[in-house]
Amino acid sequence: MKYARWEAERRFLLAAVPAVARAGPTVQLHDRYLRETRLRLRRVVRPGQPPEYKLGQKIPGGSDGWPSAVAHTSLYLDADEYALLATLPADELTKTRTLVGDGPALAVDVFTGQLTGLVLAEYELSDAGEPELSGLPIRAEVTDDARFSGGALARTSAADLARLLADYR
Repeated sequence: MKYARWEAERRFLLAAVPAVARAGPTVQLHDRYLRETRLRLRRVVRPGQPPEYKLGQKIPGGSDGWPSAVAHTSLYLDADEYALLATLPADELTKTRTLVGDGPALAVDVFTGQLTGLVLAEYELSDAGEPELSGLPIRAEVTDDARFSGGALARTSAADLARLLADYR
């Protein structure tokens, strides 16, 4: 894992989009999970800026006492490289991410398409501590529920999402 960065995060299912997520800066993320691989092709769109393209891989492994940690590697691509890789079969999802709070970074993701109605909050575990979670309409912590991983969500239909959310009512 010479070039990977260890990443561990906590993830929460929210009952609604919190007010703090309506005011912060947003970024739109369009993810393509390449089928039969551990690779994610990502297009990042920030208002007023050209798109950013990445190819990423996350390998489970646990590190630093965090059993759910993954080794995350990213490569930055140009538009032509992205376009070529985007021709590969993939499962897709799109979400708008808002970073909230003044302390450790907390991201609120609002999904669209077949995942409309899904709102997640997540933050990366670090020595900086935990962000403030009070005021968030947390329905449940879903950190250890693999159905809420990006690749699994990209393969989730609207009907499957309704059944998944029903498990957390």
